[in-house]
Amino acid sequence: MKQGIIFLSALAMVACNKSSDFAAMGTFEATTITVSAESTGKIEAFSVIEGGEVKANSPVGIIDTIQLGLQRQQLERQFAAIVGSKPNVQKQVKTIREQIAKQEKERTRVQNLLHDGAATQKQLDDIESAIAVLNSQLESTLSTLAGSTTSIEENANAVRLQIAQVSDKIKKCQISSPISGTVLVKYAEAGEFVAPGKPLMKVADLSKMYLRVYYTSEQLADVRIGDTVTVVADFGANAQREYSGIISWIAAESEFTPKSIQTKESRANLVYAAKISVANDGYLKIGLSGYVK
Repeated sequence: MKQGIIFLSALAMVACNKSSDFAAMGTFEATTITVSAESTGKIEAFSVIEGGEVKANSPVGIIDTIQLGLQRQQLERQFAAIVGSKPNVQKQVKTIREQIAKQEKERTRVQNLLHDGAATQKQLDDIESAIAVLNSQLESTLSTLAGSTTSIEENANAVRLQIAQVSDKIKKCQISSPISGTVLVKYAEAGEFVAPGKPLMKVADLSKMYLRVYYTSEQLADVRIGDTVTVVADFGANAQREYSGIISWIAAESEFTPKSIQTKESRANLVYAAKISVANDGYLKIGLSGYVK
């Protein structure tokens, strides 16, 4: 979320003394993120302090995970039990295959005896019938085992998804900032009970600041994205610092001039907002007034 302070401090003296030196005025802002809780529970640890630095995606606190951990252990054991019940197909049909192999050998023997006139056709037909019955039994058993295996695998997959869901909930119990920056505000402390959506801290990337200014349509003829400009930060009492800035954004649509904004053509009806990117040397603060030469 981009959040800046639109309110400008009074710059009447600067406007009077430097009316020919500046093209636009505004305030400095930075990229800020409000980190909120993603799970329900008591904050077990939360080590950040206001004004302290945090690194992107590095854990700085954690919300109670005991119940979620126990739930995941239960699901993991349930998963192991389901997988363990999966039938061993080859082992269960081994006996039938052995019987078929035995009958096929017997068929070969009877065929030889029948050729020599030492056996009857009925003996051969009986063996053929027995082999057909065994093959049918084998096919039916394989079909039953395949259906049972599929059902077990589906149940295992369902439990696997539940484990993944619980693991994701446990991961969301970790408190971290998606960006590296400075903690502006800390909204909660260790020991407090939180729910999803409760703000925990506000973090800002102060390494790069943006001066939000407003240009008139006439000024836009000499301004474009990527231009390098001189930005002057006004600290009050004639204390100023100059910085090199780059115009990083210009609004596509005009808007009515904010009452607190002064431009070269004071109180023009329509102006265009713009952002000027400035590297922060540690002096620039959110809400500080500045202008562009």
